[in-house]
Amino acid sequence: MSGRDLFCQPRRVRRGATLALVFAGVLIAGAATGSFPESDSPARKAAAAGPVGPAARHEAVERAAAEALADGKSPMEAAERAVSRSGDRWAAVYSEGEYEEFQDALDGRYTGVGLWARQEADGGIAVTRVRSGSPAADAGIRAGDRLRSVDGKKVDGWPVTEVVARLRGDALRGDGDDGPAGTTVTLGLERGTRAWTETLHRARLSTDSVTARRLSDGVTVLKIAAFTKGSADAVREALRAAPADGRTVLDLRGNSGGLVTEAVDTASAFLDGGLVATYDVDGAQRALHAASGGDTTRPLVVLVDGGTMSAAELLTGALQDRGRAVVIGSRTFGKGSIQMPTELPDGSVAELTVGHYRTPSGRTVDGRGITPDLEAGPGQALSRARTVLTGLGAPS
Repeated sequence: MSGRDLFCQPRRVRRGATLALVFAGVLIAGAATGSFPESDSPARKAAAAGPVGPAARHEAVERAAAEALADGKSPMEAAERAVSRSGDRWAAVYSEGEYEEFQDALDGRYTGVGLWARQEADGGIAVTRVRSGSPAADAGIRAGDRLRSVDGKKVDGWPVTEVVARLRGDALRGDGDDGPAGTTVTLGLERGTRAWTETLHRARLSTDSVTARRLSDGVTVLKIAAFTKGSADAVREALRAAPADGRTVLDLRGNSGGLVTEAVDTASAFLDGGLVATYDVDGAQRALHAASGGDTTRPLVVLVDGGTMSAAELLTGALQDRGRAVVIGSRTFGKGSIQMPTELPDGSVAELTVGHYRTPSGRTVDGRGITPDLEAGPGQALSRARTVLTGLGAPS
C-alpha cells in the first residue's frame, strides 16, 4: 500500500472501502458552486427513470429518513439501510460532524498530528513524511520511524485507515462539536534499536495539496495530492517560479480527487479555453470549460496510476484528449460519477450519484479509467517522463 496523506482518509472507512473512495474522491462541484440542481429540485424529480433512477434513489432515502424520525428512530441509520439497497456503489451517509470534517478536508484543513504513513510488506506502519511545524515534527518524529502503537494498542497489521482514525481521534468526536483538536494521543515509536513513546496534542493543520520540486536536469515536478481549495492557485504560482524552458511533470499518482472546480481551474493553467469535460445530471447535459490564457507551449507530462481518481481523471482526460500532455503510468481508477449531498432531518447527509462525466472526446471514465499513452511502472514513470520531455523540447 502506498503512502497516502492522512487528512484524505475518511473517518468511517472501516465500514467499507466504498466510503473511503466516496470521501476521498467525491465530485462536489455542484455543492461548491451551485451549478448542479438542488436535491429537491423539480428537474431531479421529473427526471426519474424508474425505481433505480437518481431521483428515485434520493426520494427513497429521504422518505426512509423522514419515516424513521416520525417513528422515533434514527434517520441516519434508516438512510444507511436505504442506501445499501439502492445499488449506488458510490453512495454514502455521513453524520453532521463527519460531513463538516469532509468539507474541512476539501477546504485544506484537518485535525491530526502531521504524519504521513504507509503499511510495509511485513504489516508494520512506517512514517513516510512529517509536516513541518506539526506536533509530530515538534516531537522529533522523522520519516522512516516505525509506528508501533497508538494509545497503547499495537498497530502492526492494521489497515492504515484504522491507524489514521486513531491518530485523528475519531472515537472522541461527537456530532456537532469542534472535534478532537487539543486532545492527546500517545504513540509508540521505533528508530533502529531505539524504542520510545511520545504524547502529542492533536492540532488543526492545513494541507499541502500541491508540492513542487526541481530536478537536476531542470524539470519541474508538480505533485497534486488532492484537489482542495486553492490547489489551482498553488499550481499557477509554482509554474510562475519554474525554469524558463518550462518542462513540467504533473504528478497525479494517488490523487483521489476532490473539488472539480479546482481541477478545471488547473486545466485552465495549461489550456487556452475550450472543453474540459461534459457531464449529465439527471439526464441534463452540461459542459465544463477552461478559462482562456493558459500556457499552451510548456512541454507537459502527466503521471497517473490506479490511485488516480475522480477529479484527477477529469483533468487527465482533458489534457490527453486535447493533445496538451503525454500521459504516462498505469490505467487510472475509473471513478467518473457525480454525487450530490442531501441533508436529512437529523443533520446527517446522504451522498448519492446523480450523473457521470466524459472527456472532451466523449470517453466514459466511470468503471473504465483512462489508459495512459505510455505504460510505466512506479519505478520507471518519472524516468520515462524525463525522457519524453527531452524529446518534446523547449517551447519556441
